Amino acid sequence: MKLAYIITLVIILLIVAVGIAGWFLAFGCQSDACLIFEWQKIKAVNSFERCAQLGFPVMESYPRQCRAGSKSFTENILPVGNDKIRVSAPLPNAVVKSPLRITGEARGTWYFEASFPVKLFDGNGRELAVSPVQALGEWMTTDFVPFDMILVFEAPQTKTGTLRLEKDNPSGLPENDDSVTIPVRFDME
Repeated sequence: MKLAYIITLVIILLIVAVGIAGWFLAFGCQSDACLIFEWQKIKAVNSFERCAQLGFPVMESYPRQCRAGSKSFTENILPVGNDKIRVSAPLPNAVVKSPLRITGEARGTWYFEASFPVKLFDGNGRELAVSPVQALGEWMTTDFVPFDMILVFEAPQTKTGTLRLEKDNPSGLPENDDSVTIPVRFDME
């Protein structure tokens, strides 16, 4: 009788322990290692980045979208730049094709003789195009001056590349170099 009582008690304690552990894994654990079931992953998703990180499908749209169950998240794309140059188009990871329109604004100090170079590279670092962009206003200022240009380039061999807008540096001194690089995806059709 005593042995049956002990076995019953051990079984009850095991069931309670497994129940507590199961509850902790399902609801209490905050670590990604605890995300075992699909519904747990869906519950943990609260942004585009988190959705992609947990392996949910990312649609190749622009901006990209990620779907986790019935939730949908859109990638937040911010304009590229700094306190010297702001690029409004193309935005990072935009799908581009020739001719490519590039717009934004740069401080007058970014220009030299009202222009600065723009270069487009494929994913292997091969230069596809280089062209000067012209200021659309008085560039002899420290204020922002708009620019707008069309860049024509040959068809790339890679699906991705980079667009680099370089501060014009007629001195050639490295300490005067500056640039902004934008990742792009090429329209391969």
